[in-house]
Amino acid sequence: MDPRFRVELIAATPNPQQCVYAGMHQDYSEGFVAEARDTWPDETRAGEICVKRLLAGERGHYGPLEHAQIVLNVGWFPHSVMQQARTHRVGVSFDVQSMRYTGERICRAANGELALEEVFYLRPVGSYADRQGKKYAYTAEERAKDLVLCQAAAERYRDLLDTGFAEEHARGILPFDYRQHFVVSFSLRAFLHFMDLRAKLDAQEEIRALCDLMWPHMQSWAPEIATWYEKSRLHKARLAP
Repeated sequence: MDPRFRVELIAATPNPQQCVYAGMHQDYSEGFVAEARDTWPDETRAGEICVKRLLAGERGHYGPLEHAQIVLNVGWFPHSVMQQARTHRVGVSFDVQSMRYTGERICRAANGELALEEVFYLRPVGSYADRQGKKYAYTAEERAKDLVLCQAAAERYRDLLDTGFAEEHARGILPFDYRQHFVVSFSLRAFLHFMDLRAKLDAQEEIRALCDLMWPHMQSWAPEIATWYEKSRLHKARLAP
């Protein structure tokens, strides 16, 4: 995994499994459930009940999971990860560096003030395979050629801005996988659906790295639901409803 990749927690519902429990409980309760809050199970027990009544046996009752929310800051991932993350109906909100207002770092890299690989992503040297299983080698020599192209693109971008080009025009000459930071918010349901889509073992390796860095936040946040998911769905590409 690229050592620059990073995922940090910004905010999260402090009692997510109780929130799921409350939603589920109100579905079949005659009374107003908030009035009986002192009788609710604690967070751990609420998670166990939600797993048993909503999730175990693939009952598919995912609606109550939408009440809990988590917000993450994702950093230094290539643009291709953002392209994949926003594909399919994931029910997620993103705020992403636009490369219209955030190109100063490219100019700094062009001037040697910032490491080139701080702003552009290239896969490490190694053996790879395409989606059809065809194997190939990404050698140090090939990677060095790509770094030269990245340097030239950064310099061209800088020069275009210096001559008055608009940022949205100049960015068109940059390599596709410039690095981007973004803030993303999930409901608990959307988080698990995202993992269904992107943590599967044949997904692009960079977005699998994103899932690997996201997953510990899920384990800390909603541990009983995370334990169920890890045993029954993680890496299995069983798409959530």
